[in-house]
Amino acid sequence: MDIGTVLNTNLLYALLVGVSVGTVAGYIGSLMITKRMSLMGGALGHLTLPGVALGLLYGFDISIGALIFLILGIFVIWLLEKITSLPFETTTAVVFTTSLAAAFLFLPHKETHVALLGDISRITPTISIVCLALSGIIFAIIKIIYKKMVLIGISEDLAQAEGIHSSVYNLIYLACIALVVALGVRIIGGLMTAALVAIPAASSKNVSRSLLQYAVLSSIFGGLACTLGIVTTHLSDLPVGPMIILWSSGIFIFSLFLKK
Repeated sequence: MDIGTVLNTNLLYALLVGVSVGTVAGYIGSLMITKRMSLMGGALGHLTLPGVALGLLYGFDISIGALIFLILGIFVIWLLEKITSLPFETTTAVVFTTSLAAAFLFLPHKETHVALLGDISRITPTISIVCLALSGIIFAIIKIIYKKMVLIGISEDLAQAEGIHSSVYNLIYLACIALVVALGVRIIGGLMTAALVAIPAASSKNVSRSLLQYAVLSSIFGGLACTLGIVTTHLSDLPVGPMIILWSSGIFIFSLFLKK
């Protein structure tokens, strides 16, 4: 197999991961904006860094390491909130800054750019299939709970009156966010995950006329930004994470001109 074929195959695998993760990240981001949780993706991204560092250090999949530390971090945040009665934002800030500091203690220096900025060169057929399948599952779950989550975001009391247990749905939603962040770390790194979920939704909000259009365009913009960023990286060898975010920001700026 010649080098051109190898490069094209690697690009295909990267695009499968990028489009699937970007699309579901945009979709889930549309709910994060309605619930004023846009920065949550960034906080969770920082929580992944110790797991990413261990994965790079010991040679296991970084998404698995990221997910383990995400689960641990979310539990610690929840526990601290219960014990201290401090606001959720405060306990989140304590945990994610501690995670960031811990990650840099044992993160291999030559692998720092992978953890922070993402890398598409290590995506295998197995990884791409797993990411595609998990993204599809997350998308389906969010679709099922979407309207209920919108109602919870408007009024938890009203949702409760409708028989919707907000704590259960919030937990499901948070688990979906954690999975998306763990998958997104592979292509965008641990520092910019908030942008991966927030910017496509913000772009969609500028041009949407209905809730359905808002959700659909958020997904499209997320997938499109990842596609353009990965192709740009493939052609230029620039880091993939910043390129995806720059393209996403470009779409956002374009949406401002379309806003009426």
